[in-house]
Amino acid sequence: MPAFPGGRHDGTVVPLDRPNVDTDAIFPKQYGRSTARSGYGAVLFDNWRYLDPGDLGSDHARRRPDPDFVLNRPELRGATVLLARENFGCGSSREHAVWALRDHGFRAVVAPSFGDIFRQNCALNGVAAIVLPPAAIDALFAAAQLQVLHARIDVLARELHAAGQGWQFPCSPREQLLLTEDVDWIGATLVHRDRIARFEQDRLLRQPWLARPYPMDS
Repeated sequence: MPAFPGGRHDGTVVPLDRPNVDTDAIFPKQYGRSTARSGYGAVLFDNWRYLDPGDLGSDHARRRPDPDFVLNRPELRGATVLLARENFGCGSSREHAVWALRDHGFRAVVAPSFGDIFRQNCALNGVAAIVLPPAAIDALFAAAQLQVLHARIDVLARELHAAGQGWQFPCSPREQLLLTEDVDWIGATLVHRDRIARFEQDRLLRQPWLARPYPMDS
């Protein structure tokens, strides 16, 4: 199922007021030994979220959550939008970080900037990486201090509304397709299969030698 059916999503916002959150903080390396793509939601922000250390075989339901960590606030249970500071998702390129966000239930991360590979991985896995100006991020954090914040996101209109304000954000046609349809990179490419076929036909007309068998040494 696509992350943004119809292009829209409404969700509660978790304000994570820390800059330069790297992928090891999002998804600690000790859990990367699993080859599964799901079941990582319980270890999202593991080192901050729990008071005791965990490992791949840990029963996370029996661990002690840190009551001061924002993700553990009772009023934010079920939140689907993460508000972050600059350079979110920096560090190594591990895709597990995005899997953990998605598995926990997040459908969007809103920040002034992202690690480049992390942002690509977000779109591929149904998480919108939304870039807003620093002033907008500051306004959202200020609003989140006063009340539980809710956001409405429209990836087709490229708009985010929260705290009585609205902002535009960049979202490429390919990102829109990945977020609103249940497709991967290959599926996104196959949307253009007719154009690809026409290109191949035209190229053979212009360069017919490309279709000749390659001579093999006897």
